[in-house]
Amino acid sequence: MQVILLQRVAKLGQMGEVVTVKDGFARNFLLPQGKALRASAANVKTFELKKAQLEVTNLETKKEAEDVGAKLDGQIFTVIRSASDAGALYGSVTTRDAAEAATDAGFTVNRAQVVLDRPIKELGMHTVSVTLHPEVIVKVKLNVARSIEEATLQAAGKSIQELAAEAEAEAEFEIAELFDDIGAANDFDPRDAR
Repeated sequence: MQVILLQRVAKLGQMGEVVTVKDGFARNFLLPQGKALRASAANVKTFELKKAQLEVTNLETKKEAEDVGAKLDGQIFTVIRSASDAGALYGSVTTRDAAEAATDAGFTVNRAQVVLDRPIKELGMHTVSVTLHPEVIVKVKLNVARSIEEATLQAAGKSIQELAAEAEAEAEFEIAELFDDIGAANDFDPRDAR
């Protein structure tokens, strides 16, 4: 099916281009969301009349998106989740979780704007893309942790594995000291104290 794009669509084309797409993609996505019109003679004439207005509207929304993007780019949002000792999450962090974290921090982001390159299934710092406008994409970081204290340590650059190794080493040191104290107590002979 041939359609006229009413806005820029990633990996498809710019506003005003007539492109050929699969029927289902046009019927289920482009047409219902107002991103395209069928490329009939009447729609081509209608588009030519509205083209200037659409371009002005597009420039305004792009400018607004760039303003928000300047504030949002590089922000770090904390998401608290349950996880195993090894750092594997019980579930995963979704686009909805990322959008809620940004919204809680005072930004207006909906889950359709959040793009996950891969599922987030472990603790740590993860980079996520936010599409504010078809031409404005910013990167934010999600700090996924079990607690606020752990999130603070992760933000400082320590990984969950490093924290676990430090805790294990500290526990082994305390056990070794305890056994040294017990060994010294067993070596004590009360007859020698006289």
